Amino acid sequence: MAAADSDCACTDATLTGGYPSPISPPYPELSKEVELHRAMSAAARSGAYAISSKDIIFEDEWLVVVNKPSGIYCETLLSSLSSCSRTSALQSNLHLANRLDRDTSGLMVITKSNKVAAKLVKAFTDHKVKKTYLAFCVGNAPVWEKINVSSGHGRSKFGAWRVYSASDVGRVLPGGSHVKSMVTSFEVLSINRQGKFRGPNKHNMDELQSVIVQEKGIDVNETDEVLVRAYPESGRTHQIRLHCQHLGFSIRGDVKYGGVHEWKGMDCDFHALHAESLAFEHPITGLLVFLMAPCPSWVSEACFTTSEGYE
Repeated sequence: MAAADSDCACTDATLTGGYPSPISPPYPELSKEVELHRAMSAAARSGAYAISSKDIIFEDEWLVVVNKPSGIYCETLLSSLSSCSRTSALQSNLHLANRLDRDTSGLMVITKSNKVAAKLVKAFTDHKVKKTYLAFCVGNAPVWEKINVSSGHGRSKFGAWRVYSASDVGRVLPGGSHVKSMVTSFEVLSINRQGKFRGPNKHNMDELQSVIVQEKGIDVNETDEVLVRAYPESGRTHQIRLHCQHLGFSIRGDVKYGGVHEWKGMDCDFHALHAESLAFEHPITGLLVFLMAPCPSWVSEACFTTSEGYE
């Protein structure tokens, strides 16, 4: 398939002006068309979106946590919350403490004052907020149950986000940015609907097999359905999407990073990635806040049972 980002051909640093070369593939040509269609659909969907009480997972006088649907822009939540009677008086002070990709569903924190916004944004930036994500992937079934992946992360010569070798962390990229460290832990919940859904438990993620990325990832040559939970330790753009691609099972619908556009006779309107949980110290009370979002419908497609509760 033709590539939209031709810098994949430059595998030698001497051919890229001394810059490190990414080791993940470029965007496929199809991604341009798909992204344009999804952006137009999201604009229309965002304009019609109205938040409901079931979307609000937690709220107090300082912040509100919302379960964002797939296919709407983050800023839509601000405008929708502003029209609610409980928050309308605070319209000018509503801030996004975190962001999700347009097609990613799940938990977003919105603060109600500048003071709280500053504290929570810093907590996210300093990686003090613990997060988990669910991803429904298609590709090569992993032979491991849990793994920790460390790589580099940065833009390619033409601006695309790519995986770099861990040994390139700190090196300068075109435009003056640097390759940054990107670390994610994964656990497999189900392969081809064989597996029992369980809640996140960071204590079960100790002593993992570690992969230090130094070379090209796994080529996808299978069509196994894989449900994984991701524990991002850094907060890089498209981190989980990139690492899933590198491991050989791109997220379903994530055409930009090798995911299938059609699955079982149906077009994928979104990628199947969900911000499942957040744990953080409340910026005012100091109490630990742990929040879970309801599972999207595609989780039940990947597991026979989702009723075992959370550990």
